[in-house]
Amino acid sequence: MNLLHKVHGGFVYPRRIFQLTRRIAQLLPPQARVLDVGCGDGLLSSEITKLRPDVQLEGIDVLVRSKTFIPVMRFDGARIPHADASFDVVMFVDVLHHTIDPAVLLREAKRVARRAIVVKDHTRNGLLAGARLRFMDRVGNARHGIGLPCNYWPREKWHAELKTLGIHIESWAEGLDLYPWWADWIFGSALQFIASLTPSRPALREDHPLSPRLGG
Repeated sequence: MNLLHKVHGGFVYPRRIFQLTRRIAQLLPPQARVLDVGCGDGLLSSEITKLRPDVQLEGIDVLVRSKTFIPVMRFDGARIPHADASFDVVMFVDVLHHTIDPAVLLREAKRVARRAIVVKDHTRNGLLAGARLRFMDRVGNARHGIGLPCNYWPREKWHAELKTLGIHIESWAEGLDLYPWWADWIFGSALQFIASLTPSRPALREDHPLSPRLGG
């Protein structure tokens, strides 16, 4: 397992960070305030701000590490400790499959996000998809003490659950080219997706502090 960790840390992880940084940076609106849920050490968010210095990123996680690249607040894994519509964007990067019920945090993201929800996660589609995803999770996360419930939804369930929650899919991309070719052939392809989602909510009252002002 030590050899696998070295390969992951030396070849797989850096490329993954680079590719995700580029893709997520393209999805964030200008001047956005972004909450990274389950951010880990915050390295990905820190790299995003280098490409997008106009955005502000902060994180929350159930395990706050001793060294983080962005400000990180501890949370209970179920309720986001921020007010309604307090961020422009809420993002989850390989987080929701670590929860017992991803719909719980998606519902919270809908409450907190004003403009968008960005999700990078997995789809359990294809030959031996569950086994391949479980292997990836163990190599990448077990040593950090991260829970591994391996709750991988197939693509069809993602779409159905988002529709039930009233969250609209603006964009959905697979084949993200996250890994070197020899790893992407096994662990990439349809197992990976990134989506930009739009939370729908009732219109704000005119006197609400987040309501757009008319007439300048």
